[in-house]
Amino acid sequence: MAAIISCQYYHSCCCSSLIASKRVGAKIPTNCFGHLSTQSNNAASVRQFVTRCSSSPSDRGQWQPHQNREKGRSFSLGECAISIALAVGLVTGVPSLDMSTGNAYAASPALPDLSVLISGPPIKDPEALLRYALPINNKAIREVQKPLEDITDSLKVAGLKALDSVERNVRQASRALKQGKNLIVSGLAESKKDHGVELLDKLEAGMDELQQIVEDRNRDAVAGKQRELLNYVGGVEEDMVDGFPYEVPEEYKNMPLLKGRAAVDMKVKVKDNPNLEECVFRIVLDGYNAPVTAGNFVDLVERHFYDGMEIQRADGFVVQTGDPEGPAEGFIDPSTEKPRTIPLEIMVDGEKVPVYGWSNS
Repeated sequence: MAAIISCQYYHSCCCSSLIASKRVGAKIPTNCFGHLSTQSNNAASVRQFVTRCSSSPSDRGQWQPHQNREKGRSFSLGECAISIALAVGLVTGVPSLDMSTGNAYAASPALPDLSVLISGPPIKDPEALLRYALPINNKAIREVQKPLEDITDSLKVAGLKALDSVERNVRQASRALKQGKNLIVSGLAESKKDHGVELLDKLEAGMDELQQIVEDRNRDAVAGKQRELLNYVGGVEEDMVDGFPYEVPEEYKNMPLLKGRAAVDMKVKVKDNPNLEECVFRIVLDGYNAPVTAGNFVDLVERHFYDGMEIQRADGFVVQTGDPEGPAEGFIDPSTEKPRTIPLEIMVDGEKVPVYGWSNS
């Protein structure tokens, strides 16, 4: 299973096809794995990859490196331009972006109780998961978001009959926006209010356009317009986030932390597939829900730990890397000359801070 990695990293509020979690033991080695969803259904093609990655942070989130490297320094991920290697898992607990939007923020310290809004079958769309995982508590915008997300299920109905359900979804979302617009605007962070209001205006106009698409019975145009509208919704929700919503426990504050979100582009070069030379996976690290886990990965990316490393496992369930050649297991921290471990870190739905260091047997 050869695959070599080289990465770049962008701090951005974009969506990703990687939503992963580590649930094995109280301390986790840094050579972990993540669940990676790709556009290809052929797992064999992943096994043949040689990877290169790039990553970049959102210009609002903050990346805090290991204290032994830059003591106490916290800087904007927008200042970074890094060449790195593959994505490892992160934890997103609540049902937690089109990579075209750019700024990750944080809102109220209280995480929302969305049990009513997101009840039903498990959410599998990674972009929807990331939208729902933002640390905001604004029911009005969620009531706009939910029927727009539901269009995906409505389109599972064959033929033009699907448009009847889509029309109900659009009317519900439009009504929620008209009734709740003032509450949505009041929930915007003051420094981002102008941008949020601009997005709301685009959202309102776009819903009129989607309504016209439905009336014209143009089923093929629905999904693209839905994605556009949900990008606006996600941008408004990001503009509600104002700072990092909780304190990381004291025992982990000196570890590398990501306070916000960052995106990693993993460029994968295929070695022995004549039909595919290379591809790029975009991965979002969710520091709102797992600042230690995500921060550790960004630190390893910055250190070029994964560069040139092979993908060691790709079986259709996970894509895994992180075991360097030689006797070392995982990353050896030069400050301690020992393998670095990080705590188990899980954000439980409805909780305000992650759970650290334990798991149910």
